[in-house]
Amino acid sequence: MLDVNMGVPLTDEADLLSRAVKLLQAMTDLPLCIDSSVAEALEAGLSAYEGKALVNSVTAEDDRLELILPLVKRHDAAVIGLPNDETGIPATAQERVELTGKLLLAAERHGIPAEDVVIDPLAMTVGADSDAVNITLEAIERIRDTYGVNMTCGASNVSFGLPNRHALNATFLPVAASHGLTSAVMDARTPAIVEAVRAGDLLLGKDPWGGAWIAEFRRRQQERAGGA
Repeated sequence: MLDVNMGVPLTDEADLLSRAVKLLQAMTDLPLCIDSSVAEALEAGLSAYEGKALVNSVTAEDDRLELILPLVKRHDAAVIGLPNDETGIPATAQERVELTGKLLLAAERHGIPAEDVVIDPLAMTVGADSDAVNITLEAIERIRDTYGVNMTCGASNVSFGLPNRHALNATFLPVAASHGLTSAVMDARTPAIVEAVRAGDLLLGKDPWGGAWIAEFRRRQQERAGGA
């Protein structure tokens, strides 16, 4: 999916997002994730979108749930749920699991099935807290075991403020996948990260007989041969 965000200060975000959605749909068949913290912009983007969008995102704050979930339901979209509330980002995995339950119950009340809710377990930088990734991994595993929902996260958050970020991000993704992460917000243009994800898929049994891994290896061989 392509995440579309037009949150530029001092602009008409609703108009920009609507126009960006239409432009992207004319350029690609990839599904879009409509990304904004402004309800009016989300409404504009969803109205312009042809298909089932993913909304990024809604927190577990009561007022945000009542503002965003009706939009999601009205446009038959899916939504990313952030397990943080009025008190901020929970410091423990257990609190994130509890807020995940709140998000799923709120979605159910609005007629949104659990399969249309993607939970973001909130990846934080180890540059600020050396235990941050361990907490996120515990949250991922417990959310998977308790609710069995799909999950995503901002993968590059774990390396914020640190050198050689690509190496950290590339290492984090397969580890997170082994705990239950099913997708990520990531830069698919970075070879080291894409390769780590492919390797993780193979080693975790998600690439039967290594078909995708071998096909990609052969593709690169052909590219090098063509270049030579």
